[in-house]
Amino acid sequence: MELNLPNGRLRIGTRGSRLARVQAEEFCRLLIGRFDVEPAALEIVTVRTTGDAVQDRPLYEIGGKGLFVRELDDALLAGKIDVAVHSMKDRPGHTVSGIRTCCYLKREDVRDTLVSMSHATLGSMPEGSRIGTSSPRRRSQIMAMRPDLEIVAFRGNVETRLRKLGIGDADATILAMAGLRRLDLVEYATAPFDPGEMLPALCQGAIGIDAREDDCELVESLSSATDPATAARMMAERAFLESLGGSCRSAIAGLAELTDSEIRLRCEILHPSGWSRIQGEINGPSEGAGQLGVELADRLRSDPRADQWLKG
Repeated sequence: MELNLPNGRLRIGTRGSRLARVQAEEFCRLLIGRFDVEPAALEIVTVRTTGDAVQDRPLYEIGGKGLFVRELDDALLAGKIDVAVHSMKDRPGHTVSGIRTCCYLKREDVRDTLVSMSHATLGSMPEGSRIGTSSPRRRSQIMAMRPDLEIVAFRGNVETRLRKLGIGDADATILAMAGLRRLDLVEYATAPFDPGEMLPALCQGAIGIDAREDDCELVESLSSATDPATAARMMAERAFLESLGGSCRSAIAGLAELTDSEIRLRCEILHPSGWSRIQGEINGPSEGAGQLGVELADRLRSDPRADQWLKG
């Protein structure tokens, strides 16, 4: 299948961080290899988002993760870009009307990792040590494992967080292995967490490509290049996220794994303080991945504690 380029070029929208740029470049390599597109026909367009611009407050105070995608959505619908590249964990459960996520790149390492200049593991950190994160999920998970640690606010891109760690703003932080791998910074991964110990954010490590729904030829071409395993896992995780609801303050985690044609979906809702959690698991054929996500969300929401915890 050929890739039909609007006006002979493809404008690829992305956020301004180095990681976002690396992810856009990964998508470009996919297009060049799959469709034999000339590199000169691919234009990466940086779109500054509110989530990137405002770094001094937690996301839940300024509108949540949707602030990382809103301006990209607007640029796509306005025809200023032809596609948008997203870290899927930053995209809310629902997609804006008129936009379709039509292609997924192969998923990277889903794990979180401890990053510390002075401590080898989370368990070896002395009581009262400061661990930096602004993620409600990570905060709750850390407090569940080490309630004696102090949680300090930590926002910014990967390089910013490493710099803050280097100057002593915290004794450790938690980062996604996927980002460290894509940035060739995996040497900073002090102690990766097994997903059984710390479930990652839903859709962590996955890159999705959005296009306008009415750009039918482009949508069809890009859909043919999607990674099938990642697409099935995203269908389950995003269906869970959309059905569950919650707010930007919610501590939610989950992971879909694919073995042969079978999906295993594990998810949890955590109390903000980490003292308890509502967990669930569901298994089924990959063809019904979306329904599995809906069913597990319904199951977890049936717990009388869920609604209050989802409000954060």
